[in-house]
Amino acid sequence: MTNKKLLIVEDEFAVSNQLKLMLESHDYIITGIAASVTRALEHMDRERPDLVILDIHLRDERSGIELAHTLNDRKIAFIYLSANSNQSILEAANATNPYGFLVKPFREKDLLVALEIAWYRLKQQDMLLSPSVLTYGDHPEFALADEIPVSAAAGVSIDEVSTAGPAPFNEIIGKSPKLLRVFDHVCKVAPVDTSVLILGENGTGKEKIARIIHQISPRKHRPLVIVNCATLPLNLVESELFGYEKGAFTGANERRVGKFEQANGGTIFLDEIGELQTALQVKLLRVLQEREFERIGGKGSIKVDVRVIAATNRNLEKEVAEGRFRMDLFYRLNIFPITLPQLRYRLEDIPVLTAHFVKHYSKKMNKRIRLVAPEAIDQLMNYNWPGNIRELENLIERTIVINTGDVIKTFYFPNFALETSNDNLIPGRIKTIEETEKDHIIAVLKQTGYKIYGPGGAAELLNIPASTLSSKIKKFAIMLKK
Repeated sequence: MTNKKLLIVEDEFAVSNQLKLMLESHDYIITGIAASVTRALEHMDRERPDLVILDIHLRDERSGIELAHTLNDRKIAFIYLSANSNQSILEAANATNPYGFLVKPFREKDLLVALEIAWYRLKQQDMLLSPSVLTYGDHPEFALADEIPVSAAAGVSIDEVSTAGPAPFNEIIGKSPKLLRVFDHVCKVAPVDTSVLILGENGTGKEKIARIIHQISPRKHRPLVIVNCATLPLNLVESELFGYEKGAFTGANERRVGKFEQANGGTIFLDEIGELQTALQVKLLRVLQEREFERIGGKGSIKVDVRVIAATNRNLEKEVAEGRFRMDLFYRLNIFPITLPQLRYRLEDIPVLTAHFVKHYSKKMNKRIRLVAPEAIDQLMNYNWPGNIRELENLIERTIVINTGDVIKTFYFPNFALETSNDNLIPGRIKTIEETEKDHIIAVLKQTGYKIYGPGGAAELLNIPASTLSSKIKKFAIMLKK
């Protein structure tokens, strides 16, 4: 018996009555039904609910989204209810941090799953707010070493800049406020056994963050299994994730253990989760909800104890609105999102990142670089970085190959990169991130003669899987010239 108290805010009698009957049959206590924001506030003044089921569109001067801000102020959880799931509505709704989203018409099962996710998120939130949970700076080993200040005006003296990051973030260079916020979130969520969704553009370091979460979690002595959903052949995704029995299909000559089973007791990192087929999204949701799955050709369920960390460079809210990603899976994964900042929004980290990569590649190529000149640092600070840190690293490696002497006076950008950068600096015209990414891909394709795969191909230059590049070419409707 739950005995949890719910308030229904819905102006359609048939829907509100249906909700009431469903919920009461599962032992929920309905504190009231309100058809407007005013009535809802009156109900909450009389009795505080544990959660509110909230229609977005009310026949009232104020919408459900406006009421949601009040609920946040009062620290009351809520689930949205709406017949309209277009992108603009989802963006406005998601900005209020709901605990779930039900689309009309809904089934009783949909309602119960949405509530289960909401209670789970509330429980995890309480754990994350516990004083026992570490935050960045609470532990002495997380302290950043003092760094010698660097600036574009002074250039970067390689031997004088400390590039060692704080344990356990020693592979992530920088201490900009946005990056320190990420460290703080990682320290809070790592000890708590909950799903994590890592968001960010290509090249921002999503896999490194996933590894750190695992390394400082209670599961650190168990396996970390990494799966890139974008690189799995469509016809093999299910067998890769869940395995198969001998004889399940032609060529299945022996039992195969899938990635989830390999990760039992540990962590599975599902990179590029936005590329997962809808049919597989259903099976993944079952694993998250029931902690069980079936091998292909299997006759019974297999229980699994695994923590899921997922990552994507896609806008999943937009994918949900356009029907390509399941809303229930999104809310199950999005319990604790961590957004990694793009390099163009943490420019203060460029000098120390530059020193780090110059040291690394100078040693690797047996060169002695002692200084990066101010005008060279200016080049880096004025570029848009569509490829983020990965692009910076590739640029520095290329430059050290070409550079002579012990001072880097200029960075050797490929022509297509300079063209893309200059386009983005036209006064009065600021491109969107997607426009910048599309232009960059087109420029690289032109540079490679529209070669996607293999050595010297666009995928290699962009340092992304060829399957991911193919998906982006389709997404941006880029015409490939022969």
